[in-house]
Amino acid sequence: MYSVTVRTDFIAQHFLIGGDWGAENLRNSHHYVLELSLEGASLDEHGYLVDIVAVSSALEAVRTDYADHLLNDLPEFAGLNPSLEHFARILCEHLAQLLGTPNLAAVAVRLWENETASASYRKILR
Repeated sequence: MYSVTVRTDFIAQHFLIGGDWGAENLRNSHHYVLELSLEGASLDEHGYLVDIVAVSSALEAVRTDYADHLLNDLPEFAGLNPSLEHFARILCEHLAQLLGTPNLAAVAVRLWENETASASYRKILR
């Protein structure tokens, strides 16, 4: 199985709901680092698992959608606590849609909210 990982980063805001998490219940910013891992059993005719230009475009689209936004206000977080876990899943599913090339078997996102805490979500495509 081949794997390619690409990273990007952005700053977004949120506040947690439904519990007492101290300062996290107030609007706050995180410098998120997104690691996108793509897996597949075969390469294309050029010897690539994915086109890195397409991956960069998809990551730029994600940055545009989330950077400098309050996650709580976005429709994909309606009814959800904007936790790191939910955010990792939302990003993974969004990127899987953008990068659904035929030879990809799985898409995974590891999302870091600081130097010590991350969450991940992996979507099997076939």
